[in-house]
Amino acid sequence: MKMNWRALAGLLFSCLVLLPLSSARAQQGGTIKLGQSVPLTGALAELGTEYRDGALAYFNWVNSKGGVHGRRIELLAMDDAYVVERSLENARRLLDKDGVLAFFGMFGSANYAAVQPLVNERGVPSLAPYTGSDELRAQPSPTTFWLRASYGDESEKIIDQLTTLGIDRIAVFYQNDAFGKAGLAGVENALKKRGLKLRGSGVYDKTKNDVTEAVKAIAAVNPQAVVMISTYKPTAAFVKQMRQTGQVPQFFALSVVGFKALQAELGNEVVGVAISQVVPYPWSSTKPVVREFLALPKEFQPAAGATYTTLEGYLAAKVMVEALQRAGPQLNREKLLAALDGMRPYDSGGFTVNYNGKDRLGSRFVEVTIVGNGGRLMR
Repeated sequence: MKMNWRALAGLLFSCLVLLPLSSARAQQGGTIKLGQSVPLTGALAELGTEYRDGALAYFNWVNSKGGVHGRRIELLAMDDAYVVERSLENARRLLDKDGVLAFFGMFGSANYAAVQPLVNERGVPSLAPYTGSDELRAQPSPTTFWLRASYGDESEKIIDQLTTLGIDRIAVFYQNDAFGKAGLAGVENALKKRGLKLRGSGVYDKTKNDVTEAVKAIAAVNPQAVVMISTYKPTAAFVKQMRQTGQVPQFFALSVVGFKALQAELGNEVVGVAISQVVPYPWSSTKPVVREFLALPKEFQPAAGATYTTLEGYLAAKVMVEALQRAGPQLNREKLLAALDGMRPYDSGGFTVNYNGKDRLGSRFVEVTIVGNGGRLMR
């Protein structure tokens, strides 16, 4: 059989022309995979679930409208039960097996400290880790974009409010890990700035949540106020046991305590506890982004409803979608990083995020709330 070289050449040319088009379609189609390691079981399951669900509320709403440049967003959230080793295992799997484009909302100070070297090594975009650690923010990590204010920012706001009221006998109750020590350092720095020193401290082990010794140590210094760098269960135990000693200092918790979880643990004893917050009040329609969140169709609303944690997840998702839109249809990590870096600033609707090149801190928004009679959180 005689080969028709002219026909063969034409066929090869057609294939060469079509290959780039097919490749372009493949990049534009399919899903955008984001990876998250978060506690969905264990002591912080409620916080982890709310953070994930708040993000999913926005991602699912965007997907219902056609996604981003015609592509659906898929959040692959893996449970780590707040265990550091599992966070690292999950991160490796998300990259090596699932092929995620970026990390989103990785959870915990010690957990992210273990993951951050991998983020740096692989050049993975990582948006909105759920930690306020100033120490982590101080470490070079060119592809990490923080969203929430730091523990230092929260501590500064709390100490400013206390000292303005003439309160200077201040103690700290903290978790014995990277999270707790970061919060402790934040309080000490805020006091030092005002020529003051910490009056006392008490520490607990998060694997046991036994606060007895911490209560003894702090009660011994008779503080006017106690700043609690702790999760909701040990916070509740500490407040109860301190009050049983007959002492009634002003209790201040950082935002990560989770108001609803703390309320469930303390019941009526939650009244009077103050909590710093790093996102706007989620039950008021004064800010456009909160109105938008509250107006979501029922099928997209998070199961827990409006909470500070679900709103924070929603805000983080909104920032990610904005960056994906800016990155364009031919998406890759480099374009996503450039898009995030270009948010100088980005107003999500009353909550502004600013990544100005070297400064990847995102937001320094902090306000203090207090639980009033009836268990209502007030500003």
